[in-house]
Amino acid sequence: MTLLSQKFIKSIREIIVNAQKHAVTAIQQQRVLMYWHIGHHIVEEEQQGKTRAEYGSELIKTLAKELTKDFGSGFSFRQLNFCRQFFIAFPIMNALRSQLNWTQYRLLLRIENEDKRTYYIEESCNNNWSARQLERQINSQLYERLLLSNDKEKVLAIAKKEAIVEHPKDIIKDPMVLEFLGLQPQASYYEKDLEQLLINNIQSFLLELGNGFSFVARQKRIQIEDDEYFIDLVFYNRLLKCFVIIEIKTHKLTHQDLGQLQMYVNYYDRTEKLQEENNTIGILLCTDKNNTMVEFALPEKNATILASQYQLYLPKKEEITKAISHILKDK
Repeated sequence: MTLLSQKFIKSIREIIVNAQKHAVTAIQQQRVLMYWHIGHHIVEEEQQGKTRAEYGSELIKTLAKELTKDFGSGFSFRQLNFCRQFFIAFPIMNALRSQLNWTQYRLLLRIENEDKRTYYIEESCNNNWSARQLERQINSQLYERLLLSNDKEKVLAIAKKEAIVEHPKDIIKDPMVLEFLGLQPQASYYEKDLEQLLINNIQSFLLELGNGFSFVARQKRIQIEDDEYFIDLVFYNRLLKCFVIIEIKTHKLTHQDLGQLQMYVNYYDRTEKLQEENNTIGILLCTDKNNTMVEFALPEKNATILASQYQLYLPKKEEITKAISHILKDK
C-alpha cells in the first residue's frame, strides 16, 4: 500500500471538519425552530383563555412541569416564557435568520426598540458576530453611539446594505469603548502602553472600530527629508476604500496633535494612496477633546481628520440616553 500524501490527508480532514461545522449549524437552526414552534403553540393556547394573563402564566407553569418530567431541565418556566416572547417578537417563521442561534435570539429579545433590534440583527448577520460579540456590542451601546453622529434611517440603511457609506462618520464611533483592555482610568498610562494593549487585543479593537477595517501596520516609519516620524497605527477600510491612520493621545486633544495627524494624512495621500483609492482618513484617539477647538483648527469642509474620545469602561445607559436627548433637542 502506498503512503498517503499529506495533501490527501489534509483534504479528508477538511471534509470532516466542514461536515461537523454544518452539523452544528443545522442543530442550532433546528433548536431555534423548535423554540419558535413551542412559542407559537403557547400563544395560540393562551388566546383561548378567558383571563389571558392569569391563564397564560398557569399554562406555562403546568407545561414546564410536564416537559421537565420527559426532557429534563431544558424546558423550565423561564425557558418556555422566552419561547412565548420569541414568537411574539418574530411571528413570521420564514423571516428567522439562519445565521443566528438561540443564544443570540435570547439577547435580541431584551431589546424592546424594533429599529434597534433590526440594526443588531443585520450587523450580526453581515459580520458573522458570535453571541459573545453581539452581547458586547449591545452592552457598549453601539447603536446609540452611532446615532450620536448619524440619523436613525441612515444607520439602519447601511446595516441592511440599502445605502453605501458616504462619510467616515457613518461608521467611525465617537466615543470608542475600550473596556476589553481591562484598564481602569488613571493618569500614569503611556501612549505606547495603550498601543501595545490594542495590538494584543486586535480582534476586539477591529470589532470596536466597525465594518471593513483590516490591520496594516504599527509604528509605521516615514521619513520626510532628514526627519523620521512613526505613525501609531495604520488600517485600511474596504468600504471607504482608503487608509485610516490612528494616533493615540493619553491627554486632552491639542491643535498641535491635529497638525501632526494632518501631516501624516498628507504623506499617505501623496506617497501611498493609489489613484483609484479615496483620501486617507486620520483619527485622533484621545481622552478628552474640545469640539469647538477641533472645528476651528481644521478646514471648514474637513472630511478626513476626525477626533474620537475613548473610554476604558462601558458607558452607562443613562449617559447615552442623555446624550441622544440633547442631540434630538438641538435638531
